[in-house]
Amino acid sequence: MDRIRSAFSNVIKSERYSRFTLQPAEDGERQFEVKLDDATEPPGQVPGSPSFRPAPLQQNNRKICYLVLGVLLVFVTGYLVGFISHRKHQDEPVNCSTDLEKDEKVESNPTVSPAVAPAAQDQMDWKDVTQLLEQKLTSQAFDKTLRDFDLPRRLAGSGEDMSQANRIFEEFKKLEMQPWTDIHHVQLQTPDSERPNRVLFGSDVFKPEGYLAYSAPGKVEGKLVYGNYGRQEDLDVLQKKNVELKGSVLLLRAGKISFAEQVDNAATKGAAAVLIYPDNEEYKFVANTPLYGHVHLGSGDPYTPGFPSFNHTQFPPTPSSGLPKIPAQTITANMATALLKIVFKSAISSLGKSAVPEADASSGFKGGFSSLTYSLGGSENVTVEVNNVLVNREIHNVFGVIKGFTDPDRYVVLGANRDAWDRGYAKATVGTSVLMELARAVQEMVEKDGFKPRRSLVFASWSAGEYGNVGATEWLEGYISSIDKNVLTYISLDGVVMGQGSFVASASPLLHSLLERTMKGVKSPVGSQTVYEMMGRSNWEANVLRPMSMNDPAYPFLAFSGIPSVSFHFITPNTEAYTYYGTNMDNVDHLNYATNHKTSEITVLAAQFAGQMALRLIHDHLLSLDVNRYSPVLLKAVSQVYKRIGQLSRSGQLKEVSPIWLGRARGSFQRGVDSINKDISNRVETTRRPLGSSTTGS
Repeated sequence: MDRIRSAFSNVIKSERYSRFTLQPAEDGERQFEVKLDDATEPPGQVPGSPSFRPAPLQQNNRKICYLVLGVLLVFVTGYLVGFISHRKHQDEPVNCSTDLEKDEKVESNPTVSPAVAPAAQDQMDWKDVTQLLEQKLTSQAFDKTLRDFDLPRRLAGSGEDMSQANRIFEEFKKLEMQPWTDIHHVQLQTPDSERPNRVLFGSDVFKPEGYLAYSAPGKVEGKLVYGNYGRQEDLDVLQKKNVELKGSVLLLRAGKISFAEQVDNAATKGAAAVLIYPDNEEYKFVANTPLYGHVHLGSGDPYTPGFPSFNHTQFPPTPSSGLPKIPAQTITANMATALLKIVFKSAISSLGKSAVPEADASSGFKGGFSSLTYSLGGSENVTVEVNNVLVNREIHNVFGVIKGFTDPDRYVVLGANRDAWDRGYAKATVGTSVLMELARAVQEMVEKDGFKPRRSLVFASWSAGEYGNVGATEWLEGYISSIDKNVLTYISLDGVVMGQGSFVASASPLLHSLLERTMKGVKSPVGSQTVYEMMGRSNWEANVLRPMSMNDPAYPFLAFSGIPSVSFHFITPNTEAYTYYGTNMDNVDHLNYATNHKTSEITVLAAQFAGQMALRLIHDHLLSLDVNRYSPVLLKAVSQVYKRIGQLSRSGQLKEVSPIWLGRARGSFQRGVDSINKDISNRVETTRRPLGSSTTGS
């Protein structure tokens, strides 16, 4: 054996081997470095140069024979040992009771580790999953969480915002959710403390407290024109009445569309500036309440459009095209009524009452101030001065994850913005509380109750949502190459409780079936019926679904990344929004009034609703994404295009244009949907078919 080992060692040593190390170069590129073992360089070879050719083998017949005999001896010995041990194992009697007792001891004592890991348990039944979730989400727990996360101020990037981010991080850490933080340095706009924004009319000077972030700074002058909500159809009414919009200062009431859309519409018509106020018809609160918002027609940091605002980011020379070109400012209801009265009086004195255009009842221009004449335009100028300044702020997005057992790289994201203009109770406190309670509940289900989700569930706390979903959008921009491949759905928790008695939602068509199933499984906040029954059963889509607006926190996930997204709200009937958003009156008292003092109970239902949607997506073998739901949406859109092209063709404005290709494209989509459904059905049948069965056919 000594001779065999010596011969084998000599053969190995006669070859020269190289080891490879991969090292990053100074310029960041990776290069291969070849390091050779010490050996005598062959003649003619440059010292230190890489050589991969082995040296010639020494021909020694005796050594080769010893090597062959050694290999045969090892093989025969191993075969005999394996044969004997295998036969002995077969002859031993199997004691099933002993094995079961061992397994029970291991299972009852978590400190004992079996040599082989036990097989994964069967998936928990969906009914058991929902019952566990319902047991863990209680109004008593939410009472405490809502109090804990209620802050007097929570501006994005402020000390309060950072403190809450750190607290959420620590909570995720206690729950062993492997938390991490995503940091961005963003440009936010705030009022100038030394030069306040102003509105001047003659000797009257108004200094509003509220403001609109990302307004164009400057001082402009123009005739005041009342333009209702500033929608396209509203401005068309003014032009039909021969009211000059170019160079005017448009006075608009808040509502129907976003501030950014109002300002953009006004700028398109040539207005010089925009003033926005809360009218008494929609906003029934104190008339001197300031109003806050933003006017960026987009989402994210408008000074790093399309890419993330990391610390090393070089700001591009051209900002977002969604930034307005004209000044915009909010004013209180008191300021608006004063301006309208002054303008109306001055118009009568200069033009006469018959020449002053007024809003008639059928136009929908008249607001809630019954004693006020809503004059469409005056003859004297109003000056608007906006002195907002840009500030750089560091914001933190905080994440925690519950990993899936089968497909951990596919995940559903539950998210809530934690910042607000003031207290932001309905805007931020409720959503953050739902986020934290759901994280605790689902983690307990996994750790204590044996729930094994197939896919991962990510919990995200965003910052700078009030400035246009800045935190969430910057995260999407930073990691879009992996996010759009791995994120299955985004569920927004912002504003989930705005009242009681009704329910509205905005969602991708892919999620409509999931939304319907969840409505059937969650109780209504009023009575014993379900949300599905409360909203009209089969007619639920017409009563519940709303188009997803640009201000919706789920909007950037759908519009920017193409991720199926959903947001939902328990709300007061016959209302479109929570009127205290963007004011200093978004507090616990006003939300309690809107919910008839059932805020905690309705928050529990909202958490169950979001939780059931998320758990369905991470629990079920088949994803609850229904491609069929796109068919009626596409059919409606194609029909509108056909109708519009027909109108333009008949009027002679459009020639030789046919929409037939669009109909064919929709047909191709439908055939694709049918093919996908057929494949899914076949896969389900194959999965359900018992072992040993076979299919028959020609």
